[in-house]
Amino acid sequence: QVQLVESGGGLVQPGGSLRLSCAASGFTFSSYAMSWVRQAPGKGLEWVSAINSGGGSTSYADSVKGRFTISRDNAKNTLYLQMNSLKPEDTAVYYCAKGPWYDYWGQGTQVTVSS
Repeated sequence: QVQLVESGGGLVQPGGSLRLSCAASGFTFSSYAMSWVRQAPGKGLEWVSAINSGGGSTSYADSVKGRFTISRDNAKNTLYLQMNSLKPEDTAVYYCAKGPWYDYWGQGTQVTVSS
């Protein structure tokens, strides 16, 4: 069965960095676009970034453009999100999602940006 397992979240000070990972299994990872989506406390879901199946095309929400970098390693079936210059408003649960229709999600990893 399809599984997406996020890791790498934690508590970081403003201006700090974190790298999230999403380990995928149960499907042909290299055939699907993947996305990161986040949900801040008390707010709705916010799309963060997406990457095509081959990794050559990426897109970002304006709120993270220039600070976050999405990437993937198809040999390792893993999706990444490098987050730099973190701000308190980046505090959220971060989810990876499969495909253009987000038909599978991971359980999420908490990112807290606070001094």
